Amino acid sequence: MKKYFEHKLQNLINVSRIIAIHYFEFDRHFRTKKETHNFWEMVYVDKGSLICTANEETVPLSEWELLFHKPMEHHALAADGNETPRVYILCFSCRSEAMRFFDGKRLKADPTCIKMIYSLLSEGKKTFQIPISDPNSKKMEQLEHPSLGGEQMIKNYLEIFLISLLRAQTETERGNEIFLRQKDYARKPIRDVIEVLRGGIYRSLTIDDICAATSYGRAYLFRVFKAGTDQTIMEYYLSLKIERAKQLLVENELTVKEISSLLAFNEANYFSKTFKRVTGLTPTEYRQKQTDII
Repeated sequence: MKKYFEHKLQNLINVSRIIAIHYFEFDRHFRTKKETHNFWEMVYVDKGSLICTANEETVPLSEWELLFHKPMEHHALAADGNETPRVYILCFSCRSEAMRFFDGKRLKADPTCIKMIYSLLSEGKKTFQIPISDPNSKKMEQLEHPSLGGEQMIKNYLEIFLISLLRAQTETERGNEIFLRQKDYARKPIRDVIEVLRGGIYRSLTIDDICAATSYGRAYLFRVFKAGTDQTIMEYYLSLKIERAKQLLVENELTVKEISSLLAFNEANYFSKTFKRVTGLTPTEYRQKQTDII
């Protein structure tokens, strides 16, 4: 009998609940009070402009722009007083790790995204009584005769919409360097650190410099780098410097002191002792040996 391999499907985004689908036509002087809740809220300006508040920050939104409010973020919105805005608001629960990308994100919707938003709204109208211009509405009532599978369609449309936004913001010609496969994700911090170390080979980098450049915490970097390379970060950094010193000793006529200074060692004596500890030879002995070989 022919055997088949079954692939377990992985979910990047899993929306568990829909709380509200609103479509507002605000008065140009309209404003809401600040509120907070334990679910995500997406605000999309279909027409006109809007002023949003996220915690203490004011975020203006223009036509076809959208903004995400994360759970428990204090927020409010207001018309700018110039025109009557049309606003689409979607509230939902999602605990997927990938949602962290949307924290405070303000994005411009392209035609494909706008089409998806309209599809979400259309499916919502076939399933729930969608409140029009009623900001006080806290619960959507299901229609007496909703379309078959409407709730699942809303869930699927929303998940596809969010993944499409993630792709548009993170895909590059080399693939996605933010949302990686699990086996690649474990190596990414190591690659990031090594890239910083290679770029700072003529400097004297500190752990704080490396953490700032990679946006990882000290304890986390220490752990994953040691586990992945069997070296500490500074041991690896030193080995890169010594390898470069070998090249300089053979390919240039720089003195040992000049090479030491170029590679940001504090003292030539310390450089020589370190070089001998790693290679078994002093810099002068190494240069002579390579010269004899050539």
